[in-house]
Amino acid sequence: MAHIITDSDFDFITAGKEVLQIEREGLEQLDQYINGDFNQACSLISRCRGKVVVMGMGKSGHIGKKIAATFASTGTPAFFVHPGEASHGDLGMVSPNDVVIAISNSGESSEILALIPVLKRLHVSLICMTSRPDSAMGRAADIHLCVKVPQEACPLGLAPTTSTTATLVMGDALAVALLKARGFTAEDFALSHPGGALGRKLLLRVDDIMHSGDEMPHISSDASLRDALLEITRKNMGMTVICNDLMKIEGIFTDGDLRRVFDMGIDIQHASIASVMTPGGIRVRPNTLAVDALNLMQNKNITSVMVADGDHLLGVVHMHDMLRAGVV
Repeated sequence: MAHIITDSDFDFITAGKEVLQIEREGLEQLDQYINGDFNQACSLISRCRGKVVVMGMGKSGHIGKKIAATFASTGTPAFFVHPGEASHGDLGMVSPNDVVIAISNSGESSEILALIPVLKRLHVSLICMTSRPDSAMGRAADIHLCVKVPQEACPLGLAPTTSTTATLVMGDALAVALLKARGFTAEDFALSHPGGALGRKLLLRVDDIMHSGDEMPHISSDASLRDALLEITRKNMGMTVICNDLMKIEGIFTDGDLRRVFDMGIDIQHASIASVMTPGGIRVRPNTLAVDALNLMQNKNITSVMVADGDHLLGVVHMHDMLRAGVV
């Protein structure tokens, strides 16, 4: 029975570093198994017209779930099936167009071995990932990927440690090799991560969050400075665009320009906006990524930017819109 220890009884740091060293050495050995079998496995998966189905029991199952998730998020449709559940109906999820990756360190998982005759009858391609090519799973596989390691980090040699790390890394190697072969892009990645920060940065465009119509601050060029101040106050965006009746941009006036007007001693009550506005103005196109518009605003030290098609005003985006959308 394990006994209770205190902080002074044991050198946890040394023990932890020994685990890292053992697992590093195990991964160094894995390099030899990125070979012809690995190439065949990648080729088979790349030609797959269905999905990659990953199976594994126990700790191999936990690793298999991560491998399936990595495949799915990097352009290789995949899902995990528990071998025990597969024997009781879930094998119906697997079709002849699929590729099965079965994981077992020993290669003798009874739950997976029970499924192999059915997979063979369905003509499903089988990749087995084990530490023993001569195991029952290794012999049954169409392609075998060896993940043998010199030793487990567990001093008893019982708890899967180095072996599960090696299996996970082999799965990563497959997924990333396929990602590169397919020319998978950051935007492709974002499409499978729409709820995350990366998805928002790579998918959200300014026309998704801009203020348009009556919501955007704009006045005509024959308006007074006082009219401009009222529009800035109403729309609460710290600026207003000056444009003609056809929404052609003529200039912009911001709260920073207002400070300049005060310094110049201009009569606010009677001045025209055309006499104090900044001609032109910084603008982006509606299909510009929100994150690119944000970078532009930060580089120019501005809090709002016009959205336009050439000189035609379509909307306005404020820094607060970026914050609300989670781009910042």
